[in-house]
Amino acid sequence: MTHRSEDTLIEAGKHPLVVRVADDDFQRDVLEKLARLEAKMDMLVGGAQPGRMRIAEQKIERLERNDVRRGVYDRLVNAIISMAISVLIAFHDRWWK
Repeated sequence: MTHRSEDTLIEAGKHPLVVRVADDDFQRDVLEKLARLEAKMDMLVGGAQPGRMRIAEQKIERLERNDVRRGVYDRLVNAIISMAISVLIAFHDRWWK
């Protein structure tokens, strides 16, 4: 009987149960990682609500519009200052004689 029980233990050791458990653990790990990846992608891209990337894109668009607007204002102010200085130089002799 001892020999018989050792045979069943040896045969049980050859059975791929250990591999199945490892496969199940591997599958579970992969599925958990995929779920976390999906959650992160939803957070970045945005599902029902805007994600962080959409908010960042909106902020960049606002900054670009403000930058263009500020550039136009700066050019207008520079043009006015240049014209004022040119007028002052042109009429310098006439006003301070």
